[in-house]
Amino acid sequence: METIVSILNKTADFLQKHGVPNAKLDSQLLLSHGLGLKRMDLFLNFDRPLYESELANLRPMVARRAKREPLQHIIGNVSFRGHQIKCDKRALIPRQETELILDILKEKMDNILDVGTGTGAIAIAAALELNANVVACDVSAEALSLAKENVALHKLEEKISLVKSDLLSKVPNNVKFDALLANLPYIPLGDKDSLQPEVLKGDPHLALFGGTDGLELIRKLLNTCTDYLKPNAPVILEIANGQEKILQSESFAGVKWVENRKDYAEQTRFSIFQKC
Repeated sequence: METIVSILNKTADFLQKHGVPNAKLDSQLLLSHGLGLKRMDLFLNFDRPLYESELANLRPMVARRAKREPLQHIIGNVSFRGHQIKCDKRALIPRQETELILDILKEKMDNILDVGTGTGAIAIAAALELNANVVACDVSAEALSLAKENVALHKLEEKISLVKSDLLSKVPNNVKFDALLANLPYIPLGDKDSLQPEVLKGDPHLALFGGTDGLELIRKLLNTCTDYLKPNAPVILEIANGQEKILQSESFAGVKWVENRKDYAEQTRFSIFQKC
């Protein structure tokens, strides 16, 4: 009879043969999810036999991962700063690097604007950790439907307002915000062929590509955001490493560049502007 350890090893080998990155870790996460166990429990029960019914439940999930379907879609959620966020094809999968955007805000903020909210992960973290009221907008109705589910999951309907808007076009400007956070599409179109299959298959292309140099939407946001901000309010943008040099060399209406911040891999990940 198969045991947890034998299936872990076979799954890791199978995924590795199909080019899956981090095959060993993914095998552990798939098994813990499929068996309803914590990941640590796998190591405490290596010799536990697996019944055919359990194997039948695991096989389709492993097959999906071997076809490079994102692990987060198979499991159905991802942890973002310790908060469970539901994931599927409707919106970009929240990345670990994006978590750092909240660390840049060093003080309490009463009102935050989250542009390109996707799953709602940033808005949810801001509401829970900073006790902020958040207006979260996205151009995608599908993304907003997923964000609505995540907001409800965390019971934050009174803290987070969701708005369907192409950037700021439908965001009411009667409230001035303490900060603007944005994880907009920033991948240059020319980089499409270099992306992993998980990204191309799992994330909506609307949430990935930002024009020729990746900065098309970011420029538009920087040139239109000043009327929505309090004096000196920060505008914190997630970008790709190297794009900060382009942004620093350009001028925008009513905002000025302040600094850049790096991610866990010491790559520039955030460019910070401020209302003049």
